[in-house]
Amino acid sequence: MKIKFCGAASGVTGSCHLISTDQHRILLDCGMFQGGKEMERQNRAPFPFDPAEIECVVLSHAHIDHCGRLPLLVKRGFRGPIYATDATADLLGVMLRDSAHIHETDAKWDSKRAERAGREAVAPLYTMEDAEEAIKLIVPKRYDQLFEINDQMKVVFDDAGHILGSAIVELFTEEDGNTTKLVFSGDIGMPDRPILNDPTMIKKADVLMMETTYGGRTHESNAVSISRLIDIAVKTVQRGGNVIIPSFAVGRTQELLYEFNKVYDGTGPAHDILKNVPVYVDSPMAAQATEVFMKNAQAYDEETREYIVLGDHPLEFEGLKFTLTSEQSQRLNFDRKPKIILSASGMCDAGRIRHHLKHNLWDPKNSIVFVGYQAEGTLGRRLLEGEKNVTLFGEEIAVRAQIHNLEGFSGHADQPELYRWLCGFEEKPGKIFLVHGEEESKRAFADYVYVNKGWDCHVVEGFEEFDLAAGTVLEGGGAEKDFVSEEEIDSVRNRISRLQSNLDDILYSTTIAVSKDLSPEKLAELKNSVADLEKEMMALGAAASTDEPLSSEAPAAGEGASEGTEEGQAVEEPAASEAGPAADGASGEAREG
Repeated sequence: MKIKFCGAASGVTGSCHLISTDQHRILLDCGMFQGGKEMERQNRAPFPFDPAEIECVVLSHAHIDHCGRLPLLVKRGFRGPIYATDATADLLGVMLRDSAHIHETDAKWDSKRAERAGREAVAPLYTMEDAEEAIKLIVPKRYDQLFEINDQMKVVFDDAGHILGSAIVELFTEEDGNTTKLVFSGDIGMPDRPILNDPTMIKKADVLMMETTYGGRTHESNAVSISRLIDIAVKTVQRGGNVIIPSFAVGRTQELLYEFNKVYDGTGPAHDILKNVPVYVDSPMAAQATEVFMKNAQAYDEETREYIVLGDHPLEFEGLKFTLTSEQSQRLNFDRKPKIILSASGMCDAGRIRHHLKHNLWDPKNSIVFVGYQAEGTLGRRLLEGEKNVTLFGEEIAVRAQIHNLEGFSGHADQPELYRWLCGFEEKPGKIFLVHGEEESKRAFADYVYVNKGWDCHVVEGFEEFDLAAGTVLEGGGAEKDFVSEEEIDSVRNRISRLQSNLDDILYSTTIAVSKDLSPEKLAELKNSVADLEKEMMALGAAASTDEPLSSEAPAAGEGASEGTEEGQAVEEPAASEAGPAADGASGEAREG
C-alpha cells in the first residue's frame, strides 16, 4: 500500500490523500486550499493524479477544506462513489452548492474586470452543474458500520466529535495476504462540547494519519470562553455597540446558538441585559446548515437529546433571527440599535461578514469576536495579529473595535487533547504521519509526543509519497530534499500577495491625495511607502534570480494554481451595494474549514 499526501501537507487546508494498492486507487478527502489569493491559486493546479483513475472518495466531514474540490474532481473526470456519514451527506448539499455559487460569482466579477482590461474572461473553478453532479455521487453510511469499497478495502466511520457527522476513518486493506489497518483522524474535536459526542478513542492501527491544527497550543477551557463571550456581549451592548462574530456556518454557528439559548431562555443579570437584543444569523448557508442539524438528532450527544425530549430545542430561542436576503443583511448595517451578528465566512475572506466589518471595525463601541481558526494570509488572521488599518471594498478602514479571540470554541483538539487521543492506542502504530497543521505546529506536536511517550512521528512536508510495505519514500522529501518546499514557495507567494495589497493601498492613498491639498507630510509618507515597496521588490527579485529548481508538486506562480472556498478571492460585490452582499446565498463559507 502507498500513501501520497496531496493536500493539508504543509498547512491546514486542502486535505487530500491518495491511497493505492496494486489494484486500487482511492482518496481520503478532497478539500480546498485556503489562506489568501496566493494559497487559493493552488486549487486550479492539476491534481497530482488522474481523477478518472480514482475509484472512490472516503470523506471525513463536510468542511470545505476537506470536501471543497469534489466538484472539481468530478469536472476533471471522477465518476466514483463519495462515501460519507449520513449527516455529512446532508451537509454536503449545502456546502457544495454554496461553494459553486461563490465560484460562479467570483468568475463573473473577475471577468468584468478582465474585459475592461482587454483580457480574456475568467472561468469559474467549477459550476453549480459540477456541484450537482458531485452530490449525485454521495453514498451515505452510518457510524460503526463496516462496509466494503472494493475487493481489497473495507471502511468504518467513527465519530470524530468535530462537527455534525465528522468521522475518523478506519481503512482495512488486504494485499499480498496481509491486512493493514490505516486510521485517518480527519479533524479531531474537543471532548465535553455541546451537541456533539466526544471523539472516539481508537485502540489499534498499523498506520496513523493524524491532524495537528493546534499541535503546539493549549486552548483556554470551553467554560472560560463561554463566560468571556457572554461578558463581551453584555459590555458591548451596555456601551451601545454591536457584537460581530465571524462564524463558520457549519458547526461553530450552531454551537454559539446553543450557548446563547441558555442565556436567552434562562435567568440572571446577563439574561436581563440581553433579552431584548436580537441575535442575527446572517448567512443563508448557516440557516440551511442549522436546518440540517435539527434533522440529524441521531448524531447529538445525550445531553442535547434530553433538551429536545423536554421540548426545548437548543438551536431555537426568542430573539433569534435568520437573515436570508441581501436586503435584510444590508438593513443590519443601517440599524443603530445594539445587536449580535453571526456571519460567514469565519476567516473573513468572503461573504457578508466583510460588509459587517466595514461598517463596524472603525467604531470602538463594537466588538469583533473570533471563535475559530484563522489561516495564514486571511483577513481574520491579520486582525488577530493587530493590523490597525484594512482595506475593504476599496476603502481604508481603521481598526478601532475591540478584537477578541476565544480559542475555547475551537472545534479542533488542542495539544493536550490530541496527545490524549493518541494515547488511546494500546501500542504505537507502525507509522505515524502528522498532517493538517502548519510546520511549527506539526513539529511541536512531534517533539511533545517523543518527549512524553517516546514515539517517533513523521512530519509530512509537501506532496510526499510513501511505500508502506517497503518502508521507503518514493517521492518528496524531508530535510534531504533537493528542491524548494511547497511551504517556501507559499511564503514567496504570500509576500508577493502582500506587495500587491500594499501597492493597491498606495495607489488608493495617492488617488485621494491628488484630489485634495497634498501636504509635505503626506507626500513624505507616500514616498516612504514607495521606497519600502521598492526595497521588498528588489529583495524578491534577487531571490528569483537564483537557479534552484522548484518542486514539481507545487505549481509555480502563473501556472493557474487557484481555487477557493472555501475559493478564489472574496466575492467582490458591486460598489452600488456597500451595506450588504451582492449575491444572495454566497456565504463565503465555502472558504472555511
